[in-house]
Amino acid sequence: MNVFSKINRFLFPYAGEYEKLGAKKSLALGFQHAFAMSCATILVPLLTGLDVGVALFCAGIGTLIFHLCTGGRMPTFLGSSFAFISALCGVIGNSSFGATKDEQISAAMGGIIVAGAFYLVLSLIIKIFGKGLIDHLFPPVVRGVGITLIGLNLASTAISNIQTQYGPDGGALAVFGEGYDMTTYIWAWVLAGVVCLLAVFLSSVGKGMVKMSSIVISLVTGYVLTLLVTKTGIAPAALMDTSVIASYSWIQAPHFVLPSFNITAIGMIAPIAIVTCVEHVGDVYANGAVVGKKFTEKPGLHRTMLGDGLATVFAGLVGGPPNTTYSENTAVLAATGNYNPASLRVAALIAILISFFGKGIGVIQSVPNCVLGGACIVLYGMIASVGLRTLVENHVDFTKNRNLCIAAVMLVLAIGGAVIGNSTFSFSNIGLGIIVGIILNLIIPNTEKDGKGLVPHVVKEEEVLPERGDADR
Repeated sequence: MNVFSKINRFLFPYAGEYEKLGAKKSLALGFQHAFAMSCATILVPLLTGLDVGVALFCAGIGTLIFHLCTGGRMPTFLGSSFAFISALCGVIGNSSFGATKDEQISAAMGGIIVAGAFYLVLSLIIKIFGKGLIDHLFPPVVRGVGITLIGLNLASTAISNIQTQYGPDGGALAVFGEGYDMTTYIWAWVLAGVVCLLAVFLSSVGKGMVKMSSIVISLVTGYVLTLLVTKTGIAPAALMDTSVIASYSWIQAPHFVLPSFNITAIGMIAPIAIVTCVEHVGDVYANGAVVGKKFTEKPGLHRTMLGDGLATVFAGLVGGPPNTTYSENTAVLAATGNYNPASLRVAALIAILISFFGKGIGVIQSVPNCVLGGACIVLYGMIASVGLRTLVENHVDFTKNRNLCIAAVMLVLAIGGAVIGNSTFSFSNIGLGIIVGIILNLIIPNTEKDGKGLVPHVVKEEEVLPERGDADR
């Protein structure tokens, strides 16, 4: 044990700042943190077509990378980012990026690596110029509208999961068109409604771990309910396919995919990092507010950004979704009162071990689309709502035409499907909207000096609440 302690102190020099945990307590807290991050982390690959095992593996390795970069001072878990779902779906499943799914995933990984590289560049800039530059480039109106756009762009995916049916050839059927089954449609909405309402109820009135695990509980309930009604013949069997479980072994390595660099895919995916980097800053503040330490100063925002960037680059190298800091785990810190980062590293090791448990991955893969859709109505709606909350909390004044114009242009370009570029390289959707918002903020004169317009509101650590919501997932 003395040897392990020495290794721990060498790798994580700030470990001595926290009260030591016994082996049993570390394991218990580690499982709790692993459970808190599990839902969001596995949802991203389920919705984008990536491998669940790879996502869990990357979450674990990414968390360890982050802790190495920050000296083990900040108790943070890194998991799959929701912000990239729309862009990843635009590449994975699109034959323009390859004839096979692996080729499409490979192209998407190139975009993820470039997104991670953006973090690294920003880390260097923050090291040189300080974090004030972030406040100047990304004022509340750009951040708030950007987060809202992420949720709005995902909305159609949630509804599609519920309503889409497939014909014998594997092609999607037109809703209410020829071959579309109304019984399946009705049951899909019933099951999705149960999951959605349960998630809303538990999230609103639940306490402690029940509240933090509201999505997990809702998904499990929806899964069991769908299994019962389909196996008993009450509902159409097409709603659920459990045969995928048999295709997995008990112990099975994740399906890793090496990256390739497609400039169009990079243009679709990489710009999303502009928003997630800003959200990363907010998560660092929130985590520091809970723990009672100024992580923006020590280890420093440049080091936390470096850790997040390297974790995302690693994910892109092996076929996983990009990583981001998880506010779910910050909430666990607040609930337990234990802030020792060692418990997060135990959770990371648990995630890595689970990634090789084939049957468990198979069960996750068999979650019905309508159940996922019901949960995503809440999740994606919350992302959009958190964007609106960002605007309100930062007192963005929409009586000022400057704010209105920036928000208006961002919304229409992102939601309207605008594409700027050519067949080789282009910006579109959320990335285009955010980039244009940043440019407009820099070039439009700000004549409002009263602090109520677009003048950035620099959030102090004591102003941040423990729970930030799901904007950065």
